[in-house]
Amino acid sequence: MSDISPAPAPRRARVRAPELIGKGGWLNTGGTEYSLADLRGRIVILDFWTFCCINCLHVLDELRELEEKHRDTVVVIGVHSPKFVHEADHQAVVDAVERYGVEHPVLDDPELATWKQYAVRAWPTLVVIDPEGYIVAQHGGEGHAHAIERLVAELEAEHEAKGTLRRGDGPYVAPEPEPTALRFPGKALVLPGGNFLVSDTTRHQLVELAEDGETVVRRIGSGGRGLADGGPEQASFNEPQGLALLDDTSVVVADTVNHALRRLDLATGEVTTLAGTGRQWWQGSATDGPAREIDLSSPWDVTVFGGKVWIAMAGVHQLWAYDPQAGIVGVAAGTTNEGLVDGPGAEAWFAQPSGLAATADRLWLADSETSALRWVDLDGHVHTAVGTGLFDFGHRDGAAEQALFQHPLGVTALPDGSVAVSDTYNHALRRYDPATGEVTTLATDLREPSDAVLVGDDIVVVESAGHRLTRLRLPEEAVRVESVAHRTQRAATEVAPGTLRLDVIFQAPPGQKLDLRYGPSTRLLVSSTPPELLCSGEGADTDLSRTLELNPELTEGVLHVSAMAASCDDDPANEYPACHVHQQDWGVPVRITEGGAARLPLVLAGMDAAQTP
Repeated sequence: MSDISPAPAPRRARVRAPELIGKGGWLNTGGTEYSLADLRGRIVILDFWTFCCINCLHVLDELRELEEKHRDTVVVIGVHSPKFVHEADHQAVVDAVERYGVEHPVLDDPELATWKQYAVRAWPTLVVIDPEGYIVAQHGGEGHAHAIERLVAELEAEHEAKGTLRRGDGPYVAPEPEPTALRFPGKALVLPGGNFLVSDTTRHQLVELAEDGETVVRRIGSGGRGLADGGPEQASFNEPQGLALLDDTSVVVADTVNHALRRLDLATGEVTTLAGTGRQWWQGSATDGPAREIDLSSPWDVTVFGGKVWIAMAGVHQLWAYDPQAGIVGVAAGTTNEGLVDGPGAEAWFAQPSGLAATADRLWLADSETSALRWVDLDGHVHTAVGTGLFDFGHRDGAAEQALFQHPLGVTALPDGSVAVSDTYNHALRRYDPATGEVTTLATDLREPSDAVLVGDDIVVVESAGHRLTRLRLPEEAVRVESVAHRTQRAATEVAPGTLRLDVIFQAPPGQKLDLRYGPSTRLLVSSTPPELLCSGEGADTDLSRTLELNPELTEGVLHVSAMAASCDDDPANEYPACHVHQQDWGVPVRITEGGAARLPLVLAGMDAAQTP
């Protein structure tokens, strides 16, 4: 049975926290290295993250308020655990910590040593350690900040009374700011007059540059995180990304961390909100309706296709569309399940779509987590040009069936019908030609290119980690690059052949209970790659435990598990209790071996009773 008890255990399990080790060392500490003993007396929250992961970025935002409120008792430690090869590069981690405004210490763990010590199975995972050095809770996925807030208050009171709580300044040391004109720019747009508009993502602004791509003409936005309409100095954004011309007078902006679409009036610099509420979309939220009343989730890019503004909704692995005439927004393709599945839009799976480009008959998209180039036809069907799934990536040219990208974030339609791909983690600009089915490399040695725009015979690339726009002449000949193929570094979980018991652990936070007002409050969806891995057990149900039958003829594969649970404040006196959604997606590589585990526990929230004393 799954653990869904609404009340906290009378005696909290005590599991000694393993030491923090990481070959890349510590960031945001002024050069000091820390052990758990150095942090004794503080409540420590370990945030296992990787910077490619949109859910991890959501958790960074969820933790900001908690960090500020409990700054003298809580120390958040980011444990950076890479999925892609590029994410194991130390400078890339340094860049990501600044790019996403991480204001706590980060341990760079390129070999997943601490990940393995804590038996983490998915990004993001949060582990809470009490002031005496014991693990007291684990949470997988998003939506747990309120639960951790309650637990922190309990731990503060308990250890204040015991004399084991130590208050004071934390170990965070802010890095020195860099004086560049742009800081981790995301996307760019050529304006009708020939200037460039660039989303200056880390500085929460839009910047207009002259035709030279360097001279700053004006900045739009206050420069601080916020969601405010108004003139160019009063308006505020929160890590804006995608840009698209609505018409000759205005631009639509994907205001990513605000979960909103904004409109920029090019003449006045006035900013207004077109779509989104500022709240993040969760399972159960409305999926279409009046644009200002519908929640969105990390819109990463926008483009106009078929008279509508299409949105790469990275946060929920979907494509949405905004109708500027009717003022409505809604889902256009995708199920919210993360993966690579083609077919009718309503059945397709995406994985963090992050770049869009439209031609007359195709909507091209960079599907970053599957390292794939995909497209949507005029009938709404989804196709894959390059890419195979969540765990295969690299830099390989040639026939599309075997070509590889590594976490591309941008795609640009070229005049001859081919497309340029900003192959971000390969630091390259690639090209796919639908006429020949071939992938080539146009340029290398670009620093995390995230977008590109055409200017005459040139292509101007957004070098995000280079903090600049770089103009290249579109080459007649491709660059020759040695082929490299990779798979994710995560070790496969060894499981026994035959029956496998899947248990998703969920314990409602203290003071809360399962929300049963509208039926079951839990949901479990299971599938596999390849589909033949599961003889039975796939599909959706409300029970958080399930018996899976594994195919004895296969030796390995990936189990895709998506779990959701809703809990509400348990106070009979409160007529309108606050309710919270907890959700996580796991992609668990498995290897079928004799003597492997017969049970696979995945922690959504709480502690696995079978693994604690």
